[in-house]
Order: sequence, then structure tokens, then C-alpha cells
Amino acid sequence: MNKRLKLTPPTPKEDAVITAAAFSDPDNPPLNDQQLAELRPMRGRPRLASPKVALTMRVDGEVMDALKSSGPGWQTRVNSLLRDALALKRGSI
Repeated sequence: MNKRLKLTPPTPKEDAVITAAAFSDPDNPPLNDQQLAELRPMRGRPRLASPKVALTMRVDGEVMDALKSSGPGWQTRVNSLLRDALALKRGSI
């Protein structure tokens, strides 16, 4: 069932109470007209300092099956396995 909620705008008295409460909050005051005009929409995720790199490689089927069978997040776990293997090789673990 896909019922739409009917939104009821606040009465002028309710709006005045809400506005007064907003202006009295020193940690989060409402934006003024100039600040609102300067806002720009944010698109996508913020850029990472060290972004991940897309990779295409071939592995044995049973290796892939074992990795995927561990459930969601298997790609993150593969990244951790590779990172740990590199650390072992460098002798830092």
C-alpha cells in the first residue's frame, strides 16, 4: 500500500514559535539571505586524498568463489588481505 502522507503547514502561531526557537539556538542559527544565496549544491562524494584504483585481473575460479562466499564486503576483505601480504613481505608486521 503506497499512501501519501498529507503534510499540514504550521499555523502562523506555530511558525512563530519554531522561528523563535531557531533564532535562540547559538550553535545553529538560521542562515541569512546572503548565506542562502551563496550555497552551492554538492554533487557526489568528496574526493579522497588517496582514492582507490579500479582493477581488472584474472584469478582461479575456486579463489573467486571462496572470496565471494564470505558474503558482502568481500572486496574490502581482499584489499585487506593484499595490504597484509605486502606488510609481511616488507617485514613491518
